Amino acid sequence: MHLSAAPSSPRSRGIGVLLALAACLAACGSKDEPSASTEEPSAASVTETPRTLVVYSGRSEAIVAGLFERFEAETNIDLQLRYGDSAQIAAAILEEGERTRADVYFSQETTTLGLLAEQGRLRPLPEPILERVDARFRGKDGRWVGTSGRARVLVWHTGGDLTAESLPSLEDLTTPAWRGRFGWAPENASFQSFIAAMIELRGEEATKDWVRRAQANAPRAFPSNTPLVAAVGAGEIDVGLTNHYYLYRLRAEHGADFAAENHYYRNGAAESLINLSGVGILEGSERREVAEQFVAWLLSPAAQRYLTEQNHEFPTVSGVETPQQLPDIQSLNAPRVDYGKLGDLETAVRVLREAGALL
Repeated sequence: MHLSAAPSSPRSRGIGVLLALAACLAACGSKDEPSASTEEPSAASVTETPRTLVVYSGRSEAIVAGLFERFEAETNIDLQLRYGDSAQIAAAILEEGERTRADVYFSQETTTLGLLAEQGRLRPLPEPILERVDARFRGKDGRWVGTSGRARVLVWHTGGDLTAESLPSLEDLTTPAWRGRFGWAPENASFQSFIAAMIELRGEEATKDWVRRAQANAPRAFPSNTPLVAAVGAGEIDVGLTNHYYLYRLRAEHGADFAAENHYYRNGAAESLINLSGVGILEGSERREVAEQFVAWLLSPAAQRYLTEQNHEFPTVSGVETPQQLPDIQSLNAPRVDYGKLGDLETAVRVLREAGALL
């Protein structure tokens, strides 16, 4: 069942930060997956019991509705659902305070989870749940856990002279040999998260210097990742910086002959970033055991396979079988970054603008 509500005027620093993030994501093209349903949720009251769980979801209904249906069928727990943009949903949780009906917050990205934890709105998760996921992919304070990941890659055209051994590093992309041969999507939030990770790992000035030199090398800018990957497949550009799963979406549309492959850098730097979705339990939830059962189920092999099969995402739990084209997440050598603060897109956007990659 859908629950109605929309966050009212901001009343705290946390709410203001989240609404600013929501505005930035909307302006910068944050949708890395199908958008949520635009149908207005029903305002009808619901009867809540110990076998009811209220989930506020920043993940798209198009992606996770089937996942929720499986949980209900397997557990006989009734999920009361509210969908929306992750930052706006998190802002609503802060504004509602102790009055919130939410038991669980399921987010498309981790910055909002980090802010809710910082504001004291998420409770610590049990160790048996946390231990299912590598420490890199959960909150530093144990109040949220990553449920699936989207890896940064270099997608490359396989119909020309390039080989896996001849692919460029990030630094190579700034050299004359690669002038005009690569693409990126600087308006997209996933690219901006990559820049935010680079800022955390390299520092702001070094990141700005790389962006400036790359921009001077005449990259082709795309409004989003799908046309970028399509251009690589068509041979219009040789390589592009993107998220891994766009390749598989386009292969599903165009067939296995789509002339592109993903290259994973695996070097522990920003170009090896894995963007996470994640989940946390609200501090004031009176259905703690049911909420913990839900979070544990999201980390079960069945739920992890669902996210892998439906959206080509990486499971965050080791040992989960994935389609043949996806490597094990542990092999990607993702950088150690503070995922709870990775969404400082305001700084990332400023760096991109000052370096000439954004207007």
